[in-house]
Amino acid sequence: MPDWKPAGYPSLSPYLISGRAEAAIAFMEQAFGATLLRRFDRPDGSLMHAEVRIDDGVLMIGGATGGYAQAETHLHLYVPDAQATFDRAVAAGGTVVQEMSRKEDGDLRGGVSDGCGTTWWIGQQ
Repeated sequence: MPDWKPAGYPSLSPYLISGRAEAAIAFMEQAFGATLLRRFDRPDGSLMHAEVRIDDGVLMIGGATGGYAQAETHLHLYVPDAQATFDRAVAAGGTVVQEMSRKEDGDLRGGVSDGCGTTWWIGQQ
C-alpha cells in the first residue's frame, strides 16, 4: 500500500470549486449516494475543502473564495442503473439538461445540472 496518498484513494481526483459547496455535497449524497470522507472548514466556519466518495472514485471540492472562483464543470459518472440514478438526481433538485437516451456509442446517457456549477452526465454501458 503506498504511503504517498490516503488508503483507497485513486491517483487522480477531480477538484471542484463551488460557491455552493455544501449544497453540492448534499446533492451528491442524495443523487449518487456519496459519502463524505473528510471536511476542513475555514476559521469562519465556511467549507474550505471536502472529499466525497462516489462508488470507486473520490471527488474533492472547495468553497469558492476571492482567490478561487467557481468554474462550470462537467463530470461523467457510470452507474449500474442510469435511469434510476438520473431520476434520483432530478428528485434531489437537479435540472435536466439532456434527457436520458441511447447514444451513438451505445451508452444510455443523460445530463443533469446540480445548480451548484456542475453538470453530471449519468451513463450506463
